Amino acid sequence: MSSTRMMILGLVRWMQPVHGYDVRRELLSWSADKWANVQPGSIYHALRKLTEEGLLRAVATEQVGARPARTTYEVTPKGEEEFETLLRNLWWNFSEPIDPFTAAFSFLPAMPRPEAAAALRNRANLLRAGIESMRASLGSDWVRNTRPVHVGWMFELWSARAEAEMTWCERIAERIESGVSYLPAELENADGWSGWRNGDGRREAQPE
Repeated sequence: MSSTRMMILGLVRWMQPVHGYDVRRELLSWSADKWANVQPGSIYHALRKLTEEGLLRAVATEQVGARPARTTYEVTPKGEEEFETLLRNLWWNFSEPIDPFTAAFSFLPAMPRPEAAAALRNRANLLRAGIESMRASLGSDWVRNTRPVHVGWMFELWSARAEAEMTWCERIAERIESGVSYLPAELENADGWSGWRNGDGRREAQPE
């Protein structure tokens, strides 16, 4: 994934010369596994692959006692160019985030209406808890005194997105409970849409 490559190259560039262990620790301290889909188990593999591609250079390997060997990395000129390209592509282009919930919501009629509404309200409650946590972090000394200012701006972005989704969840839950049809009038009796008609979690039986 381009964002993972960009972040690893960027961190090595920022911290070089740096052990792979320290790159992994830094990414985890940012919780990048949650918001950038940087999987902790893939970081060492990515470092090796970037080295094979000539984007990173292994400058030393150290063995201390019985600990695993640690390799120190630096960015190559080719890696500098790749980082700049990836960084600007991510800044200037818009990509829809992948959200598994959207896949589930596309099958809304497969859920009984009471359960669907309850699940949306539960999602709203989880989002509300996350918003409160982010607001607490924004007001904490940890963010104000130990992190760059733009980290707080990122928390503001996540909070705004969560607030919008929380409001949407509550609004759609009300519509579902009201019994509004999941199909426009033109499709109510059209062929091929029987599976979406009930909105009670059951698919209509097909005629023999």
